Amino acid sequence: MPKINKIASAERLQFVEPMYARSVQQLPEGDAWAYECKLDGYRCLAGKDSMGVTLWSRRGNVLTRDFPLISHAAEHLPPDTLLDGELVAIDANGRISFNVLQHHRSQAQAVLFYAFDVIMHRGRSLRHVPLETRRELLADVIRDLKTVTPLICLSETIDATPAELIPLVKEFSFEGIIAKRKDSCYESGKRSGAWLKYKVNRAQSFVIGGYTPDNPLDALIVGYFEGDKLMFASKVRNGFVPRLRREVCAKLKHLQTDTCPFANLPEKKRTQWALTREEMKNCVWLKRQLVAQIQFTEWTPDAHLRHSKFVGLRDDKDPREVVRE
Repeated sequence: MPKINKIASAERLQFVEPMYARSVQQLPEGDAWAYECKLDGYRCLAGKDSMGVTLWSRRGNVLTRDFPLISHAAEHLPPDTLLDGELVAIDANGRISFNVLQHHRSQAQAVLFYAFDVIMHRGRSLRHVPLETRRELLADVIRDLKTVTPLICLSETIDATPAELIPLVKEFSFEGIIAKRKDSCYESGKRSGAWLKYKVNRAQSFVIGGYTPDNPLDALIVGYFEGDKLMFASKVRNGFVPRLRREVCAKLKHLQTDTCPFANLPEKKRTQWALTREEMKNCVWLKRQLVAQIQFTEWTPDAHLRHSKFVGLRDDKDPREVVRE
């Protein structure tokens, strides 16, 4: 058990806004950094105190009843302990699938909680404790949990260089790689650069600003924020089956508005990705409240998405936080 008493402080268990990773195009190297695979699921804080277990989303929404098996497993946590991690679903092929987590949870082989940090342990706040020490304590917590439940797992750090990791991440279809400074404190609500994310498989969240109708839905119209402006990025037609189209369309109905929310529309140049003034006449505009996860192959030179595909809705993401990554 690592020694933490000198730098840990007593604290009541409550929701803590998680620490965030900054997106980068190149990963740092060296002994100062630890690397983990970036999992494609819901960010989640799992805590237990005298009142019981609570699961929180990254925005502070309570998920306890949405994931009863994980909530039950978290009853075995030490008292007054708070873990940070990712809720993921395992599909029929044994791979992590955000689509299954979002739309077909009952068909998942398993739903698991992968813990990658411990923010509080037995009533002591660890936010000013270095990551390396927090990880040692987390490993002890998960080791004890493994004797009673397989549903809470440790997100392992990987002893390899970024160059060695990237092919591995691609092979297993992980979303990317997270690099963390071993000496970093837990900076709640910050994207300080002590944690970095590098995406191997291109996917990110986008705000849904409209759609084109067609029994009932032809394509979503999505974008991202630049400051206070929502910028159009793509029409997304792929990734839907009939039932999913109906489900998504039902969530959009009450968000309709008369005003186009995109600052860069209409576009003057007609391309296969553009939305011109004429095409906009067929669009239904929406309030900027829903977020979707979209896969794509690359950004085009004029800031559109090539070969975009709908993966699922992200009710765990604040639309105002959605930027181009």
